[in-house]
Amino acid sequence: MERGYLNVEQAAEYLNTSVRFIRRIVAERRIAFHKVGSHVRFKLEDLEAFVQAGRVEPITRSTYLGRAA
Repeated sequence: MERGYLNVEQAAEYLNTSVRFIRRIVAERRIAFHKVGSHVRFKLEDLEAFVQAGRVEPITRSTYLGRAA
């Protein structure tokens, strides 16, 4: 890992997903990335932000029953 940046393969391993998925979300501009020439690189903070953006809060009992929390 060079100066805190991960390549596509390392990002896929870090997120426990496929390289194909990483390339797809890059093409769709759904994740922040850096271009170094023709190479795509990711900062760990950007990968963590992507994970947090997909976070779904749990449903509480009062929410499920339609009451105010």
